[in-house]
Amino acid sequence: MKKIFIIALLFCVGFSYAQKDRTLTLNEETNLIEVIYFYDNGQVSQTGFYTKEGKLQGEWYSYCQEGNKIVSAKYDEGKKVGKWFYWENSKLKEVDYSNNAIASVNEWTNKTTVVANNK
Repeated sequence: MKKIFIIALLFCVGFSYAQKDRTLTLNEETNLIEVIYFYDNGQVSQTGFYTKEGKLQGEWYSYCQEGNKIVSAKYDEGKKVGKWFYWENSKLKEVDYSNNAIASVNEWTNKTTVVANNK
């Protein structure tokens, strides 16, 4: 009962806060809450998922105000895992996380495309 109350409160606060700042949707198949954050100009700022307990889960993406992807990240129960990618101009940085800590960092700056920056 306590969990249901917390979820209901989360949705009420989320929807009454400001529709243009973020949207929340419960995916009943995965039991994850999908969230989309927006910039003031209406462009998507971040997309991702939360567990019902409020922990970051799965793929998260961040975008610049022009709409280009600038970060691709992964979470497992709120912990950073796997490969994260950061795009900045002609640079691509790959950060590998293990046990919620940085395991390795690679950076590419050559003129050929290594990973496409798809929206």
